[in-house]
Amino acid sequence: MSLSISQQRTRIDSRNDRLFKGAVTVAGLFVLVSLFAAAAMMFKGGWQAFDTFGLKFLTTADWDVAAGNFGALVPIYGTVVTSLIALVIAVPVSFGIAIFLTELAPSWLRLPVTSAIELLAGIPSIIYGMWGLFVLVPFLGEHVFPWLSEQWGTLPVVGLLFQGPPLGIGVGTAGLVLAIMITPFISSVMREVFLTVPTQLKESAYALGSTTTEVVWNIVLPYTRSAVIGGIFLGLGRALGETMAVTFVIGNAYELSAGLLNPGTSIASGIANEFGEAVDPLQKSSLLALGFVLFLLTFVVLSLARLMLRRMAKKDGN
Repeated sequence: MSLSISQQRTRIDSRNDRLFKGAVTVAGLFVLVSLFAAAAMMFKGGWQAFDTFGLKFLTTADWDVAAGNFGALVPIYGTVVTSLIALVIAVPVSFGIAIFLTELAPSWLRLPVTSAIELLAGIPSIIYGMWGLFVLVPFLGEHVFPWLSEQWGTLPVVGLLFQGPPLGIGVGTAGLVLAIMITPFISSVMREVFLTVPTQLKESAYALGSTTTEVVWNIVLPYTRSAVIGGIFLGLGRALGETMAVTFVIGNAYELSAGLLNPGTSIASGIANEFGEAVDPLQKSSLLALGFVLFLLTFVVLSLARLMLRRMAKKDGN
């Protein structure tokens, strides 16, 4: 008995639906498999270092290739500090850019500025590093760092951050370059989510006599808070793993110092500098162990972001 046209169509649709479901399932599992495969590879490669040094690998500041002593404290410190500096600078600047483009900028200016932000977000990191080395470093070393060292370096407690040789190369410079790199990304995310705020809400607030500042703080930010925080943490994730731009300007020195003007290193820049020339198996293992630590650090940061967003959603009753 032949099937009717509708029955044949139903069978074809059901088959196509199963094929589509299987394809997207494979795509989703591919992400998980790739993630765990990368983590497992780095952990396996760094096992010799973990087995040799134990937990001291994470708390030791010494990195001596000749003596075979390796510790991850300085790269971890440099990674965290440069990323925090980048956030402190990039978040308020990105917020200002996004608010300007969505609330204040004239229509003829929005498209050029938006296009410029998207262009900056797409520039390769090595270009930022070269610009930082040849333009930013001489400027900071000649005009900014000497002034900071002289004026702020003598202050109690806070002065420790601004003590050091005003060379222009250092942890502070790396943080500034990272801030410039992630600002276009964060501001683009903020702009997109600010545009999702219903126009009726803002117009109602303006009709009741609210100022632009009040509309932003009382309407726009509460409505988009979760998405904004998510964009900030994604920017932080990029800052944590940045390699080439940081390598150019951080100084690549394994020295633990509170001074932002002093040279330092990060996990990604340390791996990039040494992996190609590493001969000692223990040194290679230590570099792979650094990669695994960076993986865990990024994973923890993004997991905390997800946890924070989930708690905020529950608090808002969603």
